[in-house]
Amino acid sequence: MLKLGVNIDHVATLREARYRGMSHGEPDPVEAAFIAEEAGATGITAHLREDRRHIVDRDIRRLRDSIRTPLNLEMAIVPEIIEIALAVKPYIVCLVPEKRTEVTTEGGLDVIGGETLIRDTCTRMRDAGIRVSLFIDPDPRQVEASARTGAEFIELHTGAYAEAFDQKRERNVEIERLVAASKLAHGFGLHVNAGHGLNVRNLPLIHVVPHLIELNIGHSIISRAVFVGLPTAIREILAAMEGYKG
Repeated sequence: MLKLGVNIDHVATLREARYRGMSHGEPDPVEAAFIAEEAGATGITAHLREDRRHIVDRDIRRLRDSIRTPLNLEMAIVPEIIEIALAVKPYIVCLVPEKRTEVTTEGGLDVIGGETLIRDTCTRMRDAGIRVSLFIDPDPRQVEASARTGAEFIELHTGAYAEAFDQKRERNVEIERLVAASKLAHGFGLHVNAGHGLNVRNLPLIHVVPHLIELNIGHSIISRAVFVGLPTAIREILAAMEGYKG
């Protein structure tokens, strides 16, 4: 069964729009995590960014102490966040690129350019009992580099596919890239997740990508929840995931 990790970052985005810098506020992303679990999520994803634009430190601690499903901590490879991860010990960390000026994560991690640092970070996490995933573009060179780092998972960046969805030729090129990258990663012994820009409309075509274990989806769920509620939004995504054969 294909698993669903619900990213709750944008529940915190809404909270920070009114309560930034305060020790309280609504909506509570931890409460959203509880609702997501009840609705069928098999994991919770949260990105602790350097600028704390949405998720903040106390959210990560509370999530680790209270949710029943695995916590996937998205993070950049910076000393402060690494130390927080080692202290909190989430089930898994997903190493991502991060720029202060971006609205959201714009692309995959450059594993080739940062291989030594990434390998060292993977070692530190593994020694602490924390699994590691690398968020990468579906590029065979990045897959090959990922296999050398000691990471257990990759998460394929589906953003280019999502952006090209309404252009059939470009969409098919992106799907082919995702299929090839997943096959290559599986051959190296890596576990494969995917995410970014996925929604009810574009998700069914992802079923052609083999070897997927989990999809991590946030923005489309939270934006849909504004109109239909969080449980319904999650169940719509789960329905679109049904029938995946791997």
